[in-house]
Amino acid sequence: MEQMRWLELLSTVRIGSKKQSTEQARSPFHKDYDRIIFSQSFRQLNRKTQVHPLTQHDGIHTRLTHSLEVSCIGRSLGMLAAEKIKDELPVWISPADVGAIIQAACLAHDIGNPPFGHAGEYAIREWFDDASHGNFLAKLTPEEEADVRQFEGNAQGLRLLTKIDYHPNDGGMRLTYATLGAYLKYPWLSKTIAEQGNTPASMRAKFGCYQSEKEILRQIAEQLGLIQLAKDHYCRHPLTYLLEAADDICYALIDLEDGIILNMLSYEEVEPIFLDLIADYGKPSELSMDTTWQQKIAALRGRVMKRLVDEVTTAFAKHHYEILTGQLKGSLLQYCAEDIELGINRAKELARDKIFEHPQKAGLEIIAHQSLQNILDAFIPLTTPHKTLSFKEQRLFTILHRSGARFGNNHYENIMQVLDIISKFSDHQAYNLSQELQGNKSGLM
Repeated sequence: MEQMRWLELLSTVRIGSKKQSTEQARSPFHKDYDRIIFSQSFRQLNRKTQVHPLTQHDGIHTRLTHSLEVSCIGRSLGMLAAEKIKDELPVWISPADVGAIIQAACLAHDIGNPPFGHAGEYAIREWFDDASHGNFLAKLTPEEEADVRQFEGNAQGLRLLTKIDYHPNDGGMRLTYATLGAYLKYPWLSKTIAEQGNTPASMRAKFGCYQSEKEILRQIAEQLGLIQLAKDHYCRHPLTYLLEAADDICYALIDLEDGIILNMLSYEEVEPIFLDLIADYGKPSELSMDTTWQQKIAALRGRVMKRLVDEVTTAFAKHHYEILTGQLKGSLLQYCAEDIELGINRAKELARDKIFEHPQKAGLEIIAHQSLQNILDAFIPLTTPHKTLSFKEQRLFTILHRSGARFGNNHYENIMQVLDIISKFSDHQAYNLSQELQGNKSGLM
């Protein structure tokens, strides 16, 4: 049975780097974290939707606060998991190193998401699915067409990390292969349109790499020794399972607090879910005191996280062999105590029923969807090579050029450059630009 090796999986080599340097204070993986957190793309997450688009409430999660919280949980998972399998790891790797790898990968896990969250992804996919826009896809290969019709934040993130920020087309942020491997939740290319059939945009299978980065995917897989399952399709890096667990935990539980703040949920609806997940870890004393709901839920959250980190890392250690041989199916939460998966699913169902279907959220998502459609209407026609531009199109092209677009003869690459620019917009940047494109911008002189 083919098996991945930690010696390769924890590679400190940097993609695109011309030199290898060491520092006494920082490990290579801490440098990865620093490079991500100081990047302009990471800062842009500050005003990008986590769940609620265009919110004006300061206490609601954004992609930035969500990513920071996921990175904290991921670090704890990495450190404890490393302690539980320390005999399997190279002697030069400490639990803190493993924690730092996952912390950095978690920090970047949403960095490629467009404005307005999943509503933004659907808006982009549906624009390209529209039959009236088919002429913009006519010269693309089936694989390239699949990329743009299935716009995917995970694949956009890999493109950003390895090609766009810091060192364009020369390694991007130049992260270690270990961190890039942990980041890749879906280390395979998009499927062709024929394989997708008539699947709605919101239901298409996820993937982690566009055609434009397939050589980078192969390079990462080769460097880390990822098991190849099919052409340009590899098994996950083992640490990706811990990243996924950290994201699921935060998405399912912590984001429920936003629902309470926005009066979509009550604290009384959330408390039983947390108490059931705590199980034998003990009911917090704060629940019997005269405290605010924020203090109570913070106490509950701490106990729940303690148990989940312990359970997930135990499952990781228990199924270590299946993970290294690429045989593990599903997520680590499925291999924890039965009540944990039930509790997480209850939390997701509550969010789905009371938050995702709330009229307030639906109304904002309609605005978000239309905003991106307006932007694509304006910019994608400019991507046709050798196009003669009207006066208005020249002005539009000035906006793209100022944002870094440099169009050439490859229509696919031109489209991808527009998606690079759009995906970096914050919610408010996208909304304001949409208004400007429609001539509705206030304060015109």
